[in-house]
Amino acid sequence: MELVNIYECLCDLTRLRLLNVLAHGPLCVCHFQEILGEPQVKTSKHLAYLRSRGLVEVERVGNWRIYGLPAKPSRELRANLACLQDCVREKAVFRRDLARLKKLSPKFAATGPCGCS
Repeated sequence: MELVNIYECLCDLTRLRLLNVLAHGPLCVCHFQEILGEPQVKTSKHLAYLRSRGLVEVERVGNWRIYGLPAKPSRELRANLACLQDCVREKAVFRRDLARLKKLSPKFAATGPCGCS
């Protein structure tokens, strides 16, 4: 994986928020919408951007697409994701996202085959 691809992805707040949440496990687009409070179009656009550059993978489950971090991330990606996890602790928006994820996780687990209603 080229380092430039990683840095291109990391220069957008929404993509950083997506990667931060994904560090805690795979999610469906509808989960991201609810956690980030962003519209489906914007969320999908940023996930597609991350996917096209190899920072996320997608699995289709029925009608849903489940996004996750690569099963075998490059050394560069691992290092940058670790740095992201260190840096986001200081920003309120990232803490809010993780608080929403924690609050909504039981709801996600209780609905549908991938947690979608």
